[in-house]
Amino acid sequence: MLEAVRDSVRESADYTGLSELSDEVMGAMAAVAREEFVLARYRHLAYRNTPLPIEAGQTISQPLIVALMTELLNPQPGDVMLEVGTGSGYQAAVLAQLVKHVYSVEIIEELADSAARVLQRLNYSNITVRSGDGYAGWPEHAPFDGIIVTAAAQHLPLPLLQQLKPGGKLVIPLGEEHGVQDLLVVEVDAGGEINKKSVLPVRFVPLTRK
Repeated sequence: MLEAVRDSVRESADYTGLSELSDEVMGAMAAVAREEFVLARYRHLAYRNTPLPIEAGQTISQPLIVALMTELLNPQPGDVMLEVGTGSGYQAAVLAQLVKHVYSVEIIEELADSAARVLQRLNYSNITVRSGDGYAGWPEHAPFDGIIVTAAAQHLPLPLLQQLKPGGKLVIPLGEEHGVQDLLVVEVDAGGEINKKSVLPVRFVPLTRK
């Protein structure tokens, strides 16, 4: 599976600006047992490079997208990250291999509870999950070195931009649910200027609010 992900990155180099994934990200992908985050009936498909259904009508992203979004964040060992959209907990588990702490917000309480149980069972002590409106971020633990959003927003959420450290990265899909979505890397400099880079077209579930 890991070589398939690496090959997919090479093939999409013209779109992503990446020709390789770092050894650190590949190591994190290898360290996380994806089968622990999918429904039992799909475990035999866990290492295919494809999204899979999870609880509450949601999906776990394909490994390529998880690896790519992780790489785009440029995670460092001392970083504190925010994830909006915990889902199964898989993306948080990958990030947790690379950073000091991951705070993850999930709007669907069933998913937040399920992911928290799985992550606790797997001894991820540096991930904190709560149920809530991820659009608002998690101001009590801001500012963050990086923020990753695993659902498509129609516009850049201002609270997330405000909770990002200068020079930190926000990786987010932007666009309509049934339209074209762009995976963006957004940086806010010390002067408050917002810089956006479009990486590639994607398809995510919509970012919902309470």
